[in-house]
Amino acid sequence: MALESFKAQISLLLEEMVNQPEDEHEIQEQLREKLREMRAMGLPLPADLVALEKRLDDDLDVEES
Repeated sequence: MALESFKAQISLLLEEMVNQPEDEHEIQEQLREKLREMRAMGLPLPADLVALEKRLDDDLDVEES
């Protein structure tokens, strides 16, 4: 059941990223936190979310440069 709960929460966060672009950075941090929680619980991470996380990290690196 935990995996389904995480999937639902992540889905809501992704919707927020689209509907509230002004809060994008905060939502990205929340998404990263959910993925960290999933890793800590040993839950499988969907490949598309791992790829999204990498893109977000890459974008953050570019912004900080």
